[in-house]
Amino acid sequence: MKKTLLGLVLILVIGLLAACGGSDNEDSSSNGEGEATKDIKIGATPGPYSDMTTKALIPGLEEKGYTVEVVEFSDYIQPNNALNQGDIDANLFQHTIYLENFEVENEMDLTALTTVPTAPMGIYSNVYNSIDEIEDGATIAVPNDPTNGARAYNTLQDEGLIVIDENADELKVSEQNIVENPKNLEFQPIEAGQLPRAVESADLSTVPGNFALAADMDLLDAIALEDMDDSYRNVVAVTAENEDSQLAKDILEVVESDAFEQVIDEEFEGFGKPAWMTE
Repeated sequence: MKKTLLGLVLILVIGLLAACGGSDNEDSSSNGEGEATKDIKIGATPGPYSDMTTKALIPGLEEKGYTVEVVEFSDYIQPNNALNQGDIDANLFQHTIYLENFEVENEMDLTALTTVPTAPMGIYSNVYNSIDEIEDGATIAVPNDPTNGARAYNTLQDEGLIVIDENADELKVSEQNIVENPKNLEFQPIEAGQLPRAVESADLSTVPGNFALAADMDLLDAIALEDMDDSYRNVVAVTAENEDSQLAKDILEVVESDAFEQVIDEEFEGFGKPAWMTE
């Protein structure tokens, strides 16, 4: 009798343990097929790249079993600090040049995983409706920081308004590198964040895409849009340590998918596509 009771108790205990184990496995499942939940955080700044993360990137990652939280940052410093510290798993807000400079200045090892479609700089005007209408001596507001300033002058050259010294570094072009200015444009360097307002005070204003969108400007209202170098396109960044991780591979697969490009075409009109997407 004692042996029978002992046997029943052992069976009951084993059954309970098995039930607990099964419950734990179900709780850790992300899709009902036994795969563990993959909870990740992606950092972004408020605006188009937070929207791009939400609308174009997250749906594809969710299909791969990830649960994704977007963490928004109000400046361009904390997203990389958080990535470096492991508080987030990736971020989308910066271009390659900014990332590389930030790494050096802050002794970090981060990696640009892939470039994504990016809002280009535009030449905006309330005075002229086309480049051909621009008159001699027109005033034009340009960014006073080196990176955006170089973009502005390169864009003006692309539109035939100035000629830049062919020996100048394309990424470091400034007003001093202008060798021809046939329309005698008068340049007004100001902070990039003020360039949307400068459309009211100057004949023309070269406005970086992120500042244009923040000011509710329509990219397609520009009389010319920048033919952007890929160095200025925003990137999805991860730590160098995770460059070859499964998450990195999955992000690449999502960004390179037809579904991602379709969302870009439908939701982000005027955004310039990187070279890999147009080849």
